[in-house]
Amino acid sequence: MPNQRARKVLCVAEKNSIAKAVANHLGGQVTTRNIQGNPYVKNYEFQYNFPAWGACDVTMTSVSGHLTGLDFDPRYKKWTSCDPSELFEARVETAVSESGQPLAENIQRQARYCQMLFIWTDCDREGENIGTEIRDVAIKANAILGQPGKTVRARFSNIERAHIINAAHNPIMLDEAQSNAVKARIELDLRIGASYTRNLTLTIQPMLQRHLQQEDTGLISYGSCQFPTLGFVVERYLRVRNFVPETFWTIKVMHEKDRIKVNFRWARGHLFDRMAVVILFERCLAARTARVTKVQTKPTSKWKPLPLTTVELQKCGSRFLRMDSAKVMSVAEQLYQKGWISYPRTETDQFDRGMDLRALVQKQTQGGAWAQYAQGLVNGGFSQPRSGRNNDKAHPPIHPVNFVEPTSLSRDEQSVHEFVVRRFLACCSEDARGSKTEISILYGSETFNTTGLVVLERNYLDVYKYDKWTSSQELPRFQEGEVFEPTEAMMNEGKTSPPGYLTEPELIALMDANGIGTDATMAEHISKIKLREYVETRARARGAQQDDDAGPASDDDAAPAPGRGGGRGRARGRAGRGGRGGANGNQGATNGMQEFIPTTLGVALVEGYENMGFEISLTKPFLRKEMELKMKAICEGRKSKAEVVHESIEQYRDVYIRTQQRLDTLRAVSPYFFTKQAKADTPQAVRKYCFGENG
Repeated sequence: MPNQRARKVLCVAEKNSIAKAVANHLGGQVTTRNIQGNPYVKNYEFQYNFPAWGACDVTMTSVSGHLTGLDFDPRYKKWTSCDPSELFEARVETAVSESGQPLAENIQRQARYCQMLFIWTDCDREGENIGTEIRDVAIKANAILGQPGKTVRARFSNIERAHIINAAHNPIMLDEAQSNAVKARIELDLRIGASYTRNLTLTIQPMLQRHLQQEDTGLISYGSCQFPTLGFVVERYLRVRNFVPETFWTIKVMHEKDRIKVNFRWARGHLFDRMAVVILFERCLAARTARVTKVQTKPTSKWKPLPLTTVELQKCGSRFLRMDSAKVMSVAEQLYQKGWISYPRTETDQFDRGMDLRALVQKQTQGGAWAQYAQGLVNGGFSQPRSGRNNDKAHPPIHPVNFVEPTSLSRDEQSVHEFVVRRFLACCSEDARGSKTEISILYGSETFNTTGLVVLERNYLDVYKYDKWTSSQELPRFQEGEVFEPTEAMMNEGKTSPPGYLTEPELIALMDANGIGTDATMAEHISKIKLREYVETRARARGAQQDDDAGPASDDDAAPAPGRGGGRGRARGRAGRGGRGGANGNQGATNGMQEFIPTTLGVALVEGYENMGFEISLTKPFLRKEMELKMKAICEGRKSKAEVVHESIEQYRDVYIRTQQRLDTLRAVSPYFFTKQAKADTPQAVRKYCFGENG
């Protein structure tokens, strides 16, 4: 029976699954009760002895994400009720959402006689804001909970029992600054999104209805993250469409020794001046013999991967698991709520030295295809993970926290869980090691090189099947100063290839580098531009030009290279006639990775705004990146919510006013992109059609 003299504590989580898990960990006997109006959220009652408060009667419940929402005063809700520009300053109000009403009423009922409110929302900005929403609702029923120290929050990153108990014993205060940053973002997204969306739709929709002969052409929405994301896709698309192949020439040398054919690469790569290459090639032939100038064999390594962040999980999900970022995050969230992995939203790529990583490895020896490898780490193969440069001070890198038999998971859960486990075990392993031989020769006045790799110890590669590093053919023995007549020398002609269309790993990398969204919202923004039909996706052709940041498949002692963003066409050229065209990449077999192609509407929107000629473009990342930096300033106490909202609104209002003065530019482009010839025309033809010879 409940202790009548015990202190009453109300605990509120962000999701029912977390509430249930926490209650089961803390409570010996847990009583479950339904609540009115929502069959998916329960109240869990139990007794617990908190070190700071003693024996307590506890009610654990939850919300389902945000409890309240921000919206305009009712008189502004109709699209024709005001000029869209008025929405920059229109009165807004915060209210409990309709779906949140039963949850708010439950919280108030439970809070009425409580002495403490204990928040168990996710430990990120969004969770901090949801925590303050819960507190504000609870205070309406019990003002005591608004007093200092009466509302606290748990700091946790997974729902493993020991971790939850530690969080229950060490509560902290809600971070009001982080909550205010989210409030500022919500208000800015509402005001900016609504004003631009209404203006865009009301301006363009009538034209689309005439050209498409449809009454309902849908919403043409604007978002300060959505448009820069679209801009990245369109920019790459236009580079592919506008690409003009260039012819280049190169010199290739082959020498056969000890029945091994060795291909030497020209140190210059290739040149675009045929006559210069002819002269250099003739000098080589005139010299007849080549001299070995360098023979060097040295140890080399392929570095094990860094601990897993949210951005990396999303990129790898698309590259290796063939899931889009939204799906990967959804599955990872399910695994977290079930207690199998840590919190999947983190920017941190370094493990705290105090974490018992060996104990986590030990759990993975119980089963799965990696059990034997994990046992090897336990038996002495463990190596401390590398540390990256990022630490959000909130959550550790994503890692498994408990063992689960893979066959008990769904197919998608198995894929994501296996990746997380293998990535973690790889982080706790030794780097792969090998021996690399480099040979240089001087042939005429030109230098040619070749390399050979022998993999000696695979180490982390044995568990991390997503990386490739293989031995090349062993080179014959050469000595410095050795002279030989090459078996074959030839001058080859080739053409440069265009970059491929953007893949999801590339798009996420661009968003991350330019501050578009957060690690937790990037997938949402990508989904939005697909939902609005600004872009389409298709499977990239197998063997098509790879521009993502997968890094070298088998190379040297460097970590995988950072994203290159596509590069210029000539850097993609290779010997031989013809080339791989990104524009024709959908021919033949596919490799399963999705690439993004903008629709005609997507191109029209970006081209229309770009042709307005403003220094600050809505389709470039600068405005949103600056906004994200201001959110960080709120979190760090350098700016207030009011300051950031005012400054950002003034920036977007200025662009809005100037856009209104150039709307004819947008009107000129939009109809064109809905004509049949648009898909076949070059960007130059588009501009000529829309703006005249000098458009």
